[in-house]
Amino acid sequence: MKKIRLVYNPHSGDRRFKETVDSCAEIFLGAGYLTHIVRIVDGETMNAAICDLAHDDTLVIAGGDGSVNMAINAMKRHKKNSPLGIIPAGTANDFASFLDMPKDPLDAAEVLAYGKLISADLGCANGHFFNNVCGGGLFINVSHSMNTDFKSIFGKLAYYIKGLGQLPNIAPLPLKITTESATHEDDFALFLALNSGSCGGFNKLAPNASISDGLLDFIAFRSMAMKDIAGLFLKLLTGEHLNDPRVLFSHESSIKIEYLGKDNIDTDIDGEPGPKMPIEIFCEKGAIDLVVPRWYK
Repeated sequence: MKKIRLVYNPHSGDRRFKETVDSCAEIFLGAGYLTHIVRIVDGETMNAAICDLAHDDTLVIAGGDGSVNMAINAMKRHKKNSPLGIIPAGTANDFASFLDMPKDPLDAAEVLAYGKLISADLGCANGHFFNNVCGGGLFINVSHSMNTDFKSIFGKLAYYIKGLGQLPNIAPLPLKITTESATHEDDFALFLALNSGSCGGFNKLAPNASISDGLLDFIAFRSMAMKDIAGLFLKLLTGEHLNDPRVLFSHESSIKIEYLGKDNIDTDIDGEPGPKMPIEIFCEKGAIDLVVPRWYK
Protein backbone atom coordinates (compact mmCIF):
# COMPACT_ATOMS: atom_id res chain seq x y z
CA MET A 1 0.00 0.00 0.00
CA LYS A 2 1.20 3.52 -0.80
CA LYS A 3 2.18 5.62 2.22
CA ILE A 4 1.82 9.26 3.23
CA ARG A 5 3.57 10.85 6.17
CA LEU A 6 1.31 13.73 7.25
CA VAL A 7 3.29 16.20 9.35
CA TYR A 8 1.48 19.13 10.94
CA ASN A 9 2.41 22.10 13.08
CA PRO A 10 -0.34 22.75 15.67
CA HIS A 11 0.85 26.35 16.11
CA SER A 12 0.53 27.33 12.45
CA GLY A 13 -2.12 29.79 11.31
CA ASP A 14 -5.35 29.73 13.29
CA ARG A 15 -4.28 26.44 14.95
CA ARG A 16 -7.41 24.64 13.76
CA PHE A 17 -5.84 22.06 11.47
CA LYS A 18 -5.72 19.53 14.32
CA GLU A 19 -9.52 19.44 14.12
CA THR A 20 -9.37 18.09 10.56
CA VAL A 21 -6.28 15.88 10.67
CA ASP A 22 -8.27 12.63 11.01
CA SER A 23 -10.56 13.61 8.14
CA CYS A 24 -7.51 14.27 5.95
CA ALA A 25 -6.18 10.83 6.83
CA GLU A 26 -9.52 9.30 5.81
CA ILE A 27 -9.34 11.05 2.44
CA PHE A 28 -5.84 9.67 1.87
CA LEU A 29 -6.95 6.19 2.95
CA GLY A 30 -9.81 6.34 0.45
CA ALA A 31 -7.26 7.07 -2.27
CA GLY A 32 -5.18 4.03 -1.27
CA TYR A 33 -2.65 5.65 1.07
CA LEU A 34 -1.75 4.40 4.52
CA THR A 35 -1.21 7.58 6.53
CA HIS A 36 1.26 8.11 9.37
CA ILE A 37 0.43 11.31 11.30
CA VAL A 38 3.26 13.23 13.00
CA ARG A 39 2.87 16.33 15.17
CA ILE A 40 5.88 18.67 15.16
CA VAL A 41 6.61 21.86 17.11
CA ASP A 42 10.11 22.92 15.99
CA GLY A 43 13.06 22.11 13.78
CA GLU A 44 14.23 19.24 15.97
CA THR A 45 10.89 17.43 15.83
CA MET A 46 10.64 18.12 12.09
CA ASN A 47 14.08 16.61 11.65
CA ALA A 48 13.00 13.49 13.57
CA ALA A 49 9.85 13.21 11.46
CA ILE A 50 11.82 13.14 8.21
CA CYS A 51 15.08 11.32 8.98
CA ASP A 52 13.61 7.84 8.33
CA LEU A 53 11.29 8.81 5.49
CA ALA A 54 11.27 6.16 2.75
CA HIS A 55 12.03 7.24 -0.79
CA ASP A 56 8.64 6.10 -2.12
CA ASP A 57 6.65 7.68 0.73
CA THR A 58 4.89 10.98 0.07
CA LEU A 59 5.52 13.71 2.63
CA VAL A 60 2.58 16.05 3.28
CA ILE A 61 3.19 19.18 5.36
CA ALA A 62 0.24 20.97 6.95
CA GLY A 63 1.49 24.39 7.97
CA GLY A 64 2.72 27.70 6.66
CA ASP A 65 5.75 28.70 4.62
CA GLY A 66 8.02 28.33 7.66
CA SER A 67 6.92 24.75 8.26
CA VAL A 68 7.42 23.89 4.58
CA ASN A 69 10.87 25.46 4.76
CA MET A 70 11.83 23.36 7.79
CA ALA A 71 10.69 20.23 5.97
CA ILE A 72 12.64 21.03 2.81
CA ASN A 73 15.86 21.74 4.69
CA ALA A 74 15.43 18.54 6.73
CA MET A 75 14.92 16.59 3.50
CA LYS A 76 18.09 18.09 2.04
CA ARG A 77 20.11 17.29 5.17
CA HIS A 78 19.01 13.66 5.09
CA LYS A 79 19.16 13.37 1.28
CA LYS A 80 15.48 12.49 1.01
CA ASN A 81 13.90 12.70 -2.44
CA SER A 82 10.32 11.89 -1.47
CA PRO A 83 7.50 13.81 -3.17
CA LEU A 84 6.24 16.75 -1.09
CA GLY A 85 2.67 18.00 -0.84
CA ILE A 86 1.40 21.03 1.09
CA ILE A 87 -1.84 21.60 2.98
CA PRO A 88 -1.95 25.39 3.57
CA ALA A 89 -2.48 25.77 7.32
CA GLY A 90 -0.33 28.82 8.07
CA THR A 91 -0.99 32.55 7.99
CA ALA A 92 0.12 33.73 4.55
CA ASN A 93 0.69 30.36 2.78
CA ASP A 94 2.39 32.15 -0.11
CA PHE A 95 4.01 29.09 -1.66
CA ALA A 96 0.87 26.94 -1.42
CA SER A 97 -1.15 29.77 -2.97
CA PHE A 98 1.32 29.97 -5.85
CA LEU A 99 0.76 26.24 -6.41
CA ASP A 100 -3.01 26.95 -6.53
CA MET A 101 -3.70 24.70 -3.55
CA PRO A 102 -7.22 25.02 -2.08
CA LYS A 103 -7.37 26.92 1.20
CA ASP A 104 -9.69 24.43 2.87
CA PRO A 105 -7.64 21.58 4.41
CA LEU A 106 -10.03 18.83 3.30
CA ASP A 107 -10.14 20.15 -0.26
CA ALA A 108 -6.34 20.36 -0.22
CA ALA A 109 -6.08 16.76 0.99
CA GLU A 110 -8.40 15.65 -1.82
CA VAL A 111 -6.23 17.46 -4.36
CA LEU A 112 -3.04 15.88 -3.01
CA ALA A 113 -4.59 12.40 -2.97
CA TYR A 114 -5.20 12.59 -6.71
CA GLY A 115 -2.64 15.22 -7.74
CA LYS A 116 0.30 15.12 -10.13
CA LEU A 117 4.05 15.36 -9.65
CA ILE A 118 6.18 18.20 -10.97
CA SER A 119 9.89 18.89 -10.65
CA ALA A 120 10.43 22.26 -8.93
CA ASP A 121 13.31 24.62 -8.21
CA LEU A 122 14.53 25.75 -4.79
CA GLY A 123 16.52 28.79 -3.79
CA CYS A 124 19.57 28.53 -1.56
CA ALA A 125 21.17 31.32 0.50
CA ASN A 126 24.48 30.57 2.24
CA GLY A 127 23.51 26.90 2.40
CA HIS A 128 19.94 27.50 3.64
CA PHE A 129 17.29 26.33 1.18
CA PHE A 130 14.10 28.28 0.62
CA ASN A 131 10.93 27.35 -1.21
CA ASN A 132 9.50 30.84 -1.52
CA VAL A 133 11.67 33.86 -0.68
CA CYS A 134 14.90 35.17 0.77
CA GLY A 135 14.80 38.85 1.64
CA GLY A 136 16.24 41.68 3.68
CA GLY A 137 15.33 45.20 4.76
CA LEU A 138 11.95 46.82 5.40
CA PHE A 139 9.26 44.52 6.89
CA ILE A 140 11.69 41.60 7.12
CA ASN A 141 11.60 41.25 10.90
CA VAL A 142 7.79 41.53 11.02
CA SER A 143 7.11 37.78 11.04
CA HIS A 144 9.99 37.15 13.47
CA SER A 145 8.64 39.52 16.12
CA MET A 146 4.92 39.00 15.68
CA ASN A 147 2.94 37.40 18.48
CA THR A 148 1.36 34.12 17.33
CA ASP A 149 -2.00 35.08 18.85
CA PHE A 150 -1.92 38.32 16.85
CA LYS A 151 -1.28 36.32 13.67
CA SER A 152 -4.08 33.87 14.52
CA ILE A 153 -6.61 36.67 14.98
CA PHE A 154 -5.71 38.94 12.07
CA GLY A 155 -4.20 36.50 9.54
CA LYS A 156 -2.47 38.20 6.57
CA LEU A 157 -3.68 41.59 7.78
CA ALA A 158 -1.37 41.17 10.76
CA TYR A 159 1.68 41.52 8.48
CA TYR A 160 0.41 44.79 7.07
CA ILE A 161 -0.55 46.23 10.47
CA LYS A 162 2.82 45.35 11.97
CA GLY A 163 4.69 46.47 8.86
CA LEU A 164 3.09 49.90 8.77
CA GLY A 165 4.39 50.44 12.29
CA GLN A 166 7.94 50.10 10.93
CA LEU A 167 7.63 52.90 8.38
CA PRO A 168 8.81 55.74 10.64
CA ASN A 169 11.99 53.76 11.40
CA ILE A 170 13.10 53.12 7.83
CA ALA A 171 16.86 53.31 7.44
CA PRO A 172 18.46 53.03 3.98
CA LEU A 173 20.56 49.94 3.35
CA PRO A 174 23.75 50.64 1.38
CA LEU A 175 24.08 47.48 -0.69
CA LYS A 176 26.27 46.05 -3.40
CA ILE A 177 24.21 43.67 -5.51
CA THR A 178 26.12 41.50 -7.99
CA THR A 179 24.45 39.30 -10.60
CA GLU A 180 25.79 37.50 -13.65
CA SER A 181 24.97 40.51 -15.83
CA ALA A 182 25.40 43.63 -13.65
CA THR A 183 26.56 45.19 -10.38
CA HIS A 184 24.50 47.77 -8.50
CA GLU A 185 25.62 49.93 -5.58
CA ASP A 186 22.88 52.05 -4.05
CA ASP A 187 20.73 52.64 -0.97
CA PHE A 188 17.86 50.16 -0.83
CA ALA A 189 14.87 49.72 1.45
CA LEU A 190 14.11 46.07 0.66
CA PHE A 191 15.28 43.18 -1.51
CA LEU A 192 13.55 39.89 -2.32
CA ALA A 193 14.83 36.83 -4.16
CA LEU A 194 11.65 34.98 -5.09
CA ASN A 195 11.18 31.40 -6.20
CA SER A 196 7.41 31.90 -6.51
CA GLY A 197 5.55 35.09 -7.35
CA SER A 198 4.27 36.21 -3.96
CA CYS A 199 5.39 37.17 -0.48
CA GLY A 200 3.51 38.29 2.64
CA GLY A 201 0.19 38.05 0.84
CA PHE A 202 1.29 40.23 -2.09
CA ASN A 203 0.54 37.82 -4.93
CA LYS A 204 1.62 40.02 -7.85
CA LEU A 205 5.21 40.73 -6.86
CA ALA A 206 6.57 38.68 -9.77
CA PRO A 207 3.62 38.07 -12.11
CA ASN A 208 5.52 35.78 -14.50
CA ALA A 209 7.43 33.79 -11.91
CA SER A 210 8.06 30.10 -12.52
CA ILE A 211 9.31 27.41 -10.16
CA SER A 212 10.73 25.32 -12.98
CA ASP A 213 12.82 27.74 -15.06
CA GLY A 214 16.05 27.56 -13.04
CA LEU A 215 15.81 31.28 -12.23
CA LEU A 216 14.85 33.43 -9.26
CA ASP A 217 12.89 36.66 -9.64
CA PHE A 218 14.98 39.34 -7.94
CA ILE A 219 13.32 42.56 -6.78
CA ALA A 220 15.04 45.40 -4.89
CA PHE A 221 13.34 48.65 -3.88
CA ARG A 222 15.56 51.71 -3.74
CA SER A 223 15.26 53.94 -0.68
CA MET A 224 12.64 56.63 -1.05
CA ALA A 225 10.91 59.39 0.87
CA MET A 226 8.08 58.45 3.22
CA LYS A 227 5.56 60.26 1.02
CA ASP A 228 6.45 58.01 -1.94
CA ILE A 229 6.00 54.71 -0.12
CA ALA A 230 2.20 54.74 -0.15
CA GLY A 231 2.13 55.11 -3.94
CA LEU A 232 4.55 52.25 -4.43
CA PHE A 233 2.55 50.15 -1.96
CA LEU A 234 -0.52 50.54 -4.20
CA LYS A 235 1.54 49.52 -7.22
CA LEU A 236 2.58 46.37 -5.37
CA LEU A 237 -1.07 45.41 -4.91
CA THR A 238 -1.81 45.75 -8.62
CA GLY A 239 1.46 44.39 -10.01
CA GLU A 240 2.42 47.70 -11.65
CA HIS A 241 5.65 48.18 -9.69
CA LEU A 242 8.08 46.45 -12.06
CA ASN A 243 8.32 49.44 -14.40
CA ASP A 244 8.90 51.91 -11.58
CA PRO A 245 12.43 53.43 -11.77
CA ARG A 246 12.80 52.94 -8.01
CA VAL A 247 12.49 49.17 -8.49
CA LEU A 248 15.33 46.92 -9.63
CA PHE A 249 13.95 43.74 -11.20
CA SER A 250 15.64 40.85 -13.01
CA HIS A 251 15.63 37.07 -13.50
CA GLU A 252 18.76 35.52 -12.03
CA SER A 253 20.33 32.12 -11.43
CA SER A 254 22.63 33.62 -8.78
CA ILE A 255 22.89 36.84 -6.77
CA LYS A 256 25.46 38.12 -4.27
CA ILE A 257 24.37 40.82 -1.81
CA GLU A 258 26.82 42.70 0.39
CA TYR A 259 25.95 45.25 3.06
CA LEU A 260 28.28 48.25 2.82
CA GLY A 261 27.47 49.64 6.27
CA LYS A 262 29.31 49.05 9.53
CA ASP A 263 27.21 46.22 10.99
CA ASN A 264 25.91 43.02 9.46
CA ILE A 265 22.15 42.85 9.09
CA ASP A 266 19.70 39.97 9.29
CA THR A 267 17.88 38.35 6.40
CA ASP A 268 14.67 36.36 6.21
CA ILE A 269 14.04 32.96 4.66
CA ASP A 270 10.39 31.99 4.22
CA GLY A 271 9.30 34.06 7.21
CA GLU A 272 12.02 32.78 9.53
CA PRO A 273 15.42 34.28 10.49
CA GLY A 274 17.98 33.70 7.75
CA PRO A 275 21.78 34.06 7.57
CA LYS A 276 23.47 37.40 8.16
CA MET A 277 24.85 39.28 5.19
CA PRO A 278 26.78 39.04 2.98
CA ILE A 279 24.74 36.35 1.28
CA GLU A 280 25.17 34.37 -1.91
CA ILE A 281 21.90 33.15 -3.38
CA PHE A 282 21.45 30.67 -6.19
CA CYS A 283 18.66 28.66 -7.77
CA GLU A 284 18.88 24.87 -7.74
CA LYS A 285 16.87 23.71 -10.72
CA GLY A 286 14.64 20.66 -10.28
CA ALA A 287 15.67 20.31 -6.64
CA ILE A 288 12.42 18.76 -5.37
CA ASP A 289 9.33 16.87 -6.55
CA LEU A 290 6.06 18.52 -5.58
CA VAL A 291 2.52 17.13 -5.56
CA VAL A 292 0.28 19.79 -7.11
CA PRO A 293 -3.31 20.02 -8.40
CA ARG A 294 -3.90 18.30 -11.73
CA TRP A 295 -4.88 21.65 -13.19
CA TYR A 296 -1.62 23.35 -12.19
CA LYS A 297 0.53 24.51 -15.10
